[in-house]
Amino acid sequence: MPAAYLEAYRNGRLSESIHRSLQWMTKCTLCPRLCRVNRMKGETGYCRTGRYAIVASYGPHFGEEKPLVGRRGSGTIFISYCNLGCVFCQNYEISHGGEGRPVKPDELADMMVSLQEGGCHNINIVTPSHVIPQILEALPPAIERGLRIPLVYNTGGYDRVSALKLLDGIVDIYMPDFKFWDPEVSKRLSNAPDYPHRAREALREMHRQVGDLQLDSRGIAERGLLVRHLVMPGGLAGTASVLHFIAREISIDTYVNIMSQYYPCGEAVGMPDIGRTITAEEFEEALKLAQREGLKRLDERHRHWISLEF
Repeated sequence: MPAAYLEAYRNGRLSESIHRSLQWMTKCTLCPRLCRVNRMKGETGYCRTGRYAIVASYGPHFGEEKPLVGRRGSGTIFISYCNLGCVFCQNYEISHGGEGRPVKPDELADMMVSLQEGGCHNINIVTPSHVIPQILEALPPAIERGLRIPLVYNTGGYDRVSALKLLDGIVDIYMPDFKFWDPEVSKRLSNAPDYPHRAREALREMHRQVGDLQLDSRGIAERGLLVRHLVMPGGLAGTASVLHFIAREISIDTYVNIMSQYYPCGEAVGMPDIGRTITAEEFEEALKLAQREGLKRLDERHRHWISLEF
C-alpha cells in the first residue's frame, strides 16, 4: 500500500494543506489552546514554538507497538515542547524543558529520508500537534528525495478537528493517546479541562480518515488508527469510560495499547495521588475491562497473557 502523502503530493492536496496551515500560523489556532500569536514572525504561545519545529532527537525506536517496530524499528522524530504539558510527562525534559534545536524543512526532510535509508518501517512524529505546518512543509523535499514509507502522527490527543482535516489524505497512521475521561482530572494534570471532549472528537476524525489499523503480510502497520491509553494510579485516567468509548463509538476492531509503565516524573514526584507507580491489580483490571468491552486487538505484549489468565 503506497503512503497516502505520495498521492497528495501528485494531486496538489499536500500543497494546499501547506499553504493553509502556514496561514493559520500567522494567528495560530492550530491546537485547542487558540493562542492567536504570529508564529511566522517568531512569536510563541503555549507550545513555546515559533516558525520552525524544534527537534530533540531522531532515530530508530524499538519501544513502540509491534506493528510499528517490526524488525527494523520505527523511525522516530521527537519534537520538543508540547501543547498539553502533563505534569507527569515521561519525556519531561523534552516536553517541558525544550531540549533540542530548531530545524528548517529541508533538514527535517533529510531526517525522514535518513530514517528510511536506515531501514525503519515508518516515520513516527512524536508530539506533532503544534508543528503540523512544519511537518507538511518537509514532505515535498522528502518525497523528492525518495521518501515512501508510512507517516505516523503520534499525538497526546489534544488536537482540533479542523487542524486534523489538513492532514486528511496525507497521514497514514494516527496514534493518539486517550489520557483522561474526567475534565477535572485533565484540568489539574494538564491544564486542559476540554481534553476529554477534544480527544473524543479527534479519535472520531482520525478513524474517519484512516479506519481500523491495517497490517501487511509481515504484520507491519500500513494505515489506520492505533490508540494508546496509560493506566494511572487510583483510576484517575477513567480507563473504564475510555475503553467503553473506543469499543462503542470508534470501532470494536480498534488496535489499543493499554500501557502499564506509568511512573511519577516531573512535577508528579511526591504528589499524593500520582506520586506512585500503578499496582499489578490496577493493570489487570484495565485488561479485564478491555476484554469485557470486546476489544481484542490489544498490543501483542498483552495478548498472550490475557489468553492464559482469563
